Amino acid sequence: MTTSVRHFTDLWTLDGATLRTILDDAAARQLARKGWLQGRVDADAPARDRTLAMIFQKNSTRTRFSFDAAMRQLGGDVIISTANDMQLGRGETIEDTARVLSRMVDAIMLRANRHEDILALAEASTVPVINGLSDGGHPCQIMADLLTLETHRGPIAGKTLAWVGDGNNMCSSFIHAAPLLGYRLNIACPADYAPNPDDLARAWTHQGQVNVTTDPREAVEGADCVMADTWVSMGDLDTEQRLKTLAPYQVDGSLMDLAAKDGVFLHCLPAHRGEEVTAEVIDGPRSLIWDQAENRIHAQKSILAWCFGAI
Repeated sequence: MTTSVRHFTDLWTLDGATLRTILDDAAARQLARKGWLQGRVDADAPARDRTLAMIFQKNSTRTRFSFDAAMRQLGGDVIISTANDMQLGRGETIEDTARVLSRMVDAIMLRANRHEDILALAEASTVPVINGLSDGGHPCQIMADLLTLETHRGPIAGKTLAWVGDGNNMCSSFIHAAPLLGYRLNIACPADYAPNPDDLARAWTHQGQVNVTTDPREAVEGADCVMADTWVSMGDLDTEQRLKTLAPYQVDGSLMDLAAKDGVFLHCLPAHRGEEVTAEVIDGPRSLIWDQAENRIHAQKSILAWCFGAI
């Protein structure tokens, strides 16, 4: 077991071999649990006697339940709190919070408003810190998405993924992983909601196959997977402008028809049917959203196991 602290904050800070190890372990754990009750503990129980602190600055359904279930299935336990329940919500610093919790738990998952808080927490913590979401990325979700694609369509290397809509934190994490795992990423978004230029520059520097266009049809043509996300995230104040500008980027049946014949649709949820995606697509036979949601558990179990040095 390694003695250095393994943080899971940004995919681009890791290497392809590490991400491959986590994905392969997740697939194995998923398969091994087939037919099991959700509360049964994995045979190796790599989180036995360990406790995960979960801190939420943003509301959550999938992140909260999946991390809780993941730790239980790994044989560990969780302590859950919103920031407002803690002194963190009354002005205590992220750094002081990290130092205190490092003496009380074995890992910390933060669902944060600002990516800077994730980085500050990791810098001061002596236990692993996991990014459960920030405005800079959603790495746990992307690992679940890639697990879903590999389960249904085989190895991700060489596949073409199309991101349609807002170049948001989800888009950022897909950009982060592209050069590490060898998939092609086509991004279609309006200029006002383009991806983070630093993320693009980093990916291109490392020979990432990342292409950006304002034309959703160009991005989706022949894609193995089409992905969308809500156009208005928690904290966004320009709702009307977003809905108007992003309207041409709705994923509907005619857009999906441009994807590969066996192309699938992913959405991290929550979804707004009739906005970023139509009901015929998200509730149709090409949609993998429910497997995608479940796979948060399997992917995060392997992320936790990696953080604990068990894989």
